[in-house]
Amino acid sequence: MFTNQQTEQQDRVDNAIYDMICNVVPGGVEKIEWDIELIGTIRDAISTYLVDKDVCTEQEFYPYKKI
Repeated sequence: MFTNQQTEQQDRVDNAIYDMICNVVPGGVEKIEWDIELIGTIRDAISTYLVDKDVCTEQEFYPYKKI
């Protein structure tokens, strides 16, 4: 089970990435459909960069549970 803070961080990251995608669409007006696969691909790239640069850990950036 995630804490509220962990869930809020996941939502913050996913929503920020979605907003960024929508903002770079030519014309900037049209919204594209929510695509968690695309969001996840971008999230993974950002996470890798931040971890490689020692900005934060994977868990700090996007909390997850190991199965």
